[in-house]
Amino acid sequence: MIGIIVFPGSNCEFDVQGAYQELGVEAEFVSHRETDLKNYAAVIIPGGFSYGDYLRAGAIARFSPVMSAITSYAESGGHVLGICNGFQVLTEAGLLPGALQRNTRLQFLCDEAVVRVEQTRSILTSRMTKGEEFSLPINHFEGNFTADEATLADLESHDQVVLRYVTNPNGSAHDIAGISNREGNVVGLMPHPERSGLGFGLSEYAKRLLTPVAAS
Repeated sequence: MIGIIVFPGSNCEFDVQGAYQELGVEAEFVSHRETDLKNYAAVIIPGGFSYGDYLRAGAIARFSPVMSAITSYAESGGHVLGICNGFQVLTEAGLLPGALQRNTRLQFLCDEAVVRVEQTRSILTSRMTKGEEFSLPINHFEGNFTADEATLADLESHDQVVLRYVTNPNGSAHDIAGISNREGNVVGLMPHPERSGLGFGLSEYAKRLLTPVAAS
């Protein structure tokens, strides 16, 4: 069973649930008030606008009761995936380094972006091949990954960049589209694999990305 965290303002939870149903994996919605996640094989923070992004994307969600549970869950080795706004929440909560800021041209992006697999030891990429390139949907205004030079160097040296843009759509430092923690069990990415082929069946790339997340 996968737990999909729902904050006020989340709007991609049904896409994630539908994607996992297609994969034959049961997934249920979990309130932002929940404090116990131990019964889930994985936890996913979907896209949307948690708490309206009124202060800063993901900044208010980090104070929800469920975030303490997610931190404990991740520290015990649980699989945590943050997609788009979920990535923003994970950085705000300190579960992943860096931050997401506004796209360089200050435009909301709703498009496809080609990404390249940079490592295969994370829960997202363990069924991929390093160097593979494929297209995923993007849908964000604050998807520009930023960090200081020391943090970027640390991410690179510890092989924590999981996906990189082939053609950078938003100005992200080092063309970063997704990163993991050092252990590889917490991953955040801006593209939406759950929307790849939406309505027509998940693409094979999306299936290979999402399946290992649910492995217990």
